[in-house]
Amino acid sequence: GRPKGAGNTHTALINRLYWMQKAYRLDTTDTVLQKTPFSFDVSVWELFWPLLNGARLAIARPGEHRDPERLIDTIERHGVTTLHFVPSMLQAFISVGHIEGCRSIRRLVCSGEALPAELARKTLERMPTVGLFNLYGPTEAAIDVTHWPCDHVDPKGVPIGQPIDNLKTHILEESLHPVAPRCCGELYLGGIGLARGYHNRPGLTAERFVPDPFDDSEQGGGRLYRTGDLARYRADGVIEYVGRIDHQV
Repeated sequence: GRPKGAGNTHTALINRLYWMQKAYRLDTTDTVLQKTPFSFDVSVWELFWPLLNGARLAIARPGEHRDPERLIDTIERHGVTTLHFVPSMLQAFISVGHIEGCRSIRRLVCSGEALPAELARKTLERMPTVGLFNLYGPTEAAIDVTHWPCDHVDPKGVPIGQPIDNLKTHILEESLHPVAPRCCGELYLGGIGLARGYHNRPGLTAERFVPDPFDDSEQGGGRLYRTGDLARYRADGVIEYVGRIDHQV
């Protein structure tokens, strides 16, 4: 397809970074591995989160993010405590026979794809002392908008969780009315994390960033981002990702 540049704001990124520190608490004993290509928004928090909070930043060599054996060597050499995986790469990583040697790891952050329940279960089984976290979010909302700690894995699936600070979610029908409990609808996002829109694409911006019918603030003018993702609320208010409403991969 045609690439679309999302114009994010510094405010949205700072909110995202401050939330991450509040949630996961890096300190001076931590080392974050930066291994995500710069064309992927995850690289932003990999770079700036440790530098904002007195932790150490280790930068992987080019191509290392695709090679589990080289990754293991880098993790052990630098004492990496925190790193990110898309689920497909996490699957390759935990399939290596000697990952138990990576004793420094404290946190594994997953995003970018749906996290299968069986993969989460295998990860916790092989690395029982590691915290596994499932994050969800499009680039149009400054990296991530919901989070879920995978403490116990439900065989039915891993939810995408609940909104991070200063973000909000709605699951709506086409008429922009909330869906009934446990029913599927399109996931809409709002709050401080939304991008300004798409660079030089006013038509697409107007299509995807719509007026917020639930905005009751004094200033008004709130917007929601249409994700194109199907989702539903569990009985406890936690969001489950279901799939796409279109053919986007």
